[in-house]
Amino acid sequence: MDLSNLLSEDMPAWPGHMLFTHKVHNWYERVDAPGQPLRSTAAYYTCFYTIDEHCGTHFDAPPHFVPPPGSGLPHAGEIGAQTGDRILLERLRGPAVVVDVRSLNAGATDGVSPRITPAFLKAWEAEHGELSAGDVVIVRTGWDAYWTAGEEGLKFCWRPVVLRDHPGWPAPSAEAIEYFYGRGVRLFCTDAPSIGAVEDQESMHLAGLTRGLLYVEGLANLARLPARGAFFMFMPLKLAHSSGGNGRAAALIPRR
Repeated sequence: MDLSNLLSEDMPAWPGHMLFTHKVHNWYERVDAPGQPLRSTAAYYTCFYTIDEHCGTHFDAPPHFVPPPGSGLPHAGEIGAQTGDRILLERLRGPAVVVDVRSLNAGATDGVSPRITPAFLKAWEAEHGELSAGDVVIVRTGWDAYWTAGEEGLKFCWRPVVLRDHPGWPAPSAEAIEYFYGRGVRLFCTDAPSIGAVEDQESMHLAGLTRGLLYVEGLANLARLPARGAFFMFMPLKLAHSSGGNGRAAALIPRR
């Protein structure tokens, strides 16, 4: 099952980051488009694009928030040298555990992310079984409903982050990240635009990335996954010196 969001120029982008662009470089034949003719050197079709590494469905490698060793910057360490191209694919797959956190959206405050706490997770475990080493935890916030063009798409991140007139997506507290780590979880995923809270990106990212956890953000179609039983995988582009990167997320679900 495809768990990736569709990339197009009219979809949401993180405020202040590079907008996604996708342009035709060569068409099968010359076409007079508005502004300029499309160049055609031969009968083939190809495009080029510009994209932020943290646009759409993507993963965070440690350097996204952890500076490299020797930089002299706060939080710098050896793990900050583990750029996206150095992350083994084995670290981006595993048995999926889907935690539905949509109940936290009820009564949420504009411009603030409701917190996923250790207490919330323990209550979930009491019903669905304890998390264990190697589990890939995926939180379903319902935020993929806002991955769309137009006014509704502004709720994905622009209104919570910039205008502060819409609630933020549920995000794990730093203590929840530490709880996951203690359970042996090394990959944490969400259908929200970020693992961090609207009003606090740093603490959640640092809590995991400094410990070697990886994050996959911007998932879709989580409603179609069972709480347990699926197998998750993420395949990022292999980009030198990257802070993470865009890719395709999927899940294998056993036939009933």
